[in-house]
Order: sequence, then structure tokens, then C-alpha cells
Amino acid sequence: MWPESSDDPKPLRSGLTTGTCATACSVAAATALLTNEQPKQVFVTLPKGQEVSLEMISYDVKEVGVRITTIKDAGDDPDVTHGAKIWVELSLTPEQGIEFVAGKGVGVITRTGLLLEVGEPAINPVPRKMISDHLNAVAQEQGYQGGFRVEVGVENGEQLALKTMNPRLGILGGISILGTTGIVRPFSCGAYIASIQQGVDVARANGHRYIAATTGNASEAAIQERDGLDEMALIEMGDFVGALLKHVKRLESQDPQLEKLTICGGFGKISKLAQQHMDLNSRVSSINLEALAELAQTLGASESLKYKMCQANTSVEALKFAQVEGVALADAVCQQALGFCRRFVPTHMDLEVLAIDRKGQFVGQAMQRGRMQ
Repeated sequence: MWPESSDDPKPLRSGLTTGTCATACSVAAATALLTNEQPKQVFVTLPKGQEVSLEMISYDVKEVGVRITTIKDAGDDPDVTHGAKIWVELSLTPEQGIEFVAGKGVGVITRTGLLLEVGEPAINPVPRKMISDHLNAVAQEQGYQGGFRVEVGVENGEQLALKTMNPRLGILGGISILGTTGIVRPFSCGAYIASIQQGVDVARANGHRYIAATTGNASEAAIQERDGLDEMALIEMGDFVGALLKHVKRLESQDPQLEKLTICGGFGKISKLAQQHMDLNSRVSSINLEALAELAQTLGASESLKYKMCQANTSVEALKFAQVEGVALADAVCQQALGFCRRFVPTHMDLEVLAIDRKGQFVGQAMQRGRMQ
């Protein structure tokens, strides 16, 4: 568990990505093999030029190489790999070039639509380039003319991957080695957003023309039961509806493939979307009971209902008050949310927004058919 935060606000601490950790281990291993030195601290240059140092916690000399381990520090970001042991087993090869291998705890690509080909280790392009650039620099410095075999692993990576979207994306056997800047920004949730985008990419590449994005388990279960969608077509967007909408817009504007998008979430989350919030997390956006009451009034709600809704403890309680008077508040909220989402979703696609209650039952819906191109 994360320790209880202090009452005194402090700046949030950044961390380093798994890609940066793997790069540092690779540098340490190459140094050990080519110079017989075992540096405790290793310096890595990040993609934007910043230099950082990482501590190596172990050196294990093998018959044909060396395994180096470090510990990932994600700073104050709630990253599932925070504290994980990242290791690289490096060996020298007679031919020039760098071969990447998935060690225990690192996944392998099994579906099309990702940045890497099927069968490749889940070591993303930016970490691959970071590792390659640093190894080539060490080789040049030491006058080494051969190549490297880089096996990257993560202790307990198979179990950690179950807490990510890797299995759904077809990345099996462990986590992905990620990072575009080398730095983990606290609460930026960049890895989660990347998984959302990858989920859409995989669904499109595998021929799905209808995808449903959900805010959580209950909404996912509801839409899957209703429509019988394949797991690959279900995108767990969480609170990051903005990331989903922008990615769909970018892809579909360039290469139309999807025919329908459904967004499904709890009534409170959908009410935030109706108020044009792109991040539905409570840290960023709040439920506006007054706006719900105003909307209910346009649907015929009485002044007493409007007052009770404004005084409600939660959006669900406000909805119940409206339901008692027969006011179709949830449908209207879904319609408002749909209107906002349509700004991003191309007009050739059908667009649907659904709201559920805390029991996972549908309470509101809005639908707009796409226009033929």
C-alpha cells in the first residue's frame, strides 16, 4: 500500500521508466564485459538530453555474459512496476548489431496492431533506441567491433502484468518495457493512456468495426452482456476519455475503419463528460449538482425537485430524486455527453453514450447514427 500522505503539501517526485532502467543495466553490463569494471552508479542520457544516474544492486557473471539488476523508482506515481527489479543479461556476439530478447517477466507480442511485430519482445521503440545508442557509445569508446545480445527481464513480471492491460492487448508473459521520455511524471498515467491507445490500435488492426470504451469493470460487464463484444473490442479507458476520443479522432480522420463507438460509464462519470470534462477523475473534475438540477428543470422538474437535487449528497441520489418524478435526467445527460463527444468522433461513425447505476443497470442512453461518406 502507498503510505498515507502528509498534511503538508510537497512537490511530487518524478521517477524513471523501465526503459531507462534497462538502458542503465545494459551500460553497466557492457562496461563489465569490455573493461572488467563493475560500476555502482551508471549514468544514462534521456531522449531530451537530461542525464540521470541509477544504482546497480547486483552483478552476476554468467558463462557467456553478465546479468545486472537495478530497482525501478517510479517516484510518486502509482506505477505497478514501482520497486520492481529490472535486469539485463548481456552477452557479446561476433556480428555487429543488437538483438533484443524477452527474459522472464517481459512479455511477447502475439497480436497485430502494436508498434512491434508479432513474436517480438515487448520492448518499445524508444527504449530500444536508448539501449542501442548507449551500447554503441560504449563499444566505440572501448574499440569493440562486435554486437550485443540484450535479454531484458523483470522479477515477478508475469504477476505484475496481470495488473495491466497487457493480456488484453495480446502481450503475454510479462510487462512491457516502456518510456518515451525516460521519466515517469507523477500521476501523469502515461502508461495507462498508452494502453488505451494500443487497445484501439489492436482492435482496428484485427478487424473490429465496433468498439466500446468503459470507465470500469461494472460498465464493461454491462456493455459486454448487452452486445456480446469480444474482449479485444472492449477498451478500458478509466477516467481518460479525452485520451480515447483524441486517439480515435486522429486515426479515423486519416484512415476510416471503425463504424461505431460506444462510451459507457457510471452516471456520475457521464455527467462530468456532459459538462465537457476530458479527465473524469475526482482530482481533476467534480460533479456539478447545480448543472444537473438546471438540466432537470428544462425537462419539467419542479422547483422542489430542483432544490432537492442541489442538496443531494451524490449524483446518484440526485438521479433517484429525478426518477421519482419521472424526469428522464439520465437520458438527457447522455445526450449532452454525446454532443460533446461528437466534436471528436468523426461523423461517419455511429456514436452511443450509456450511463449505468451502481448495480450495473442501464439508466440512460443516447445514440446518433453516422453519416455515409
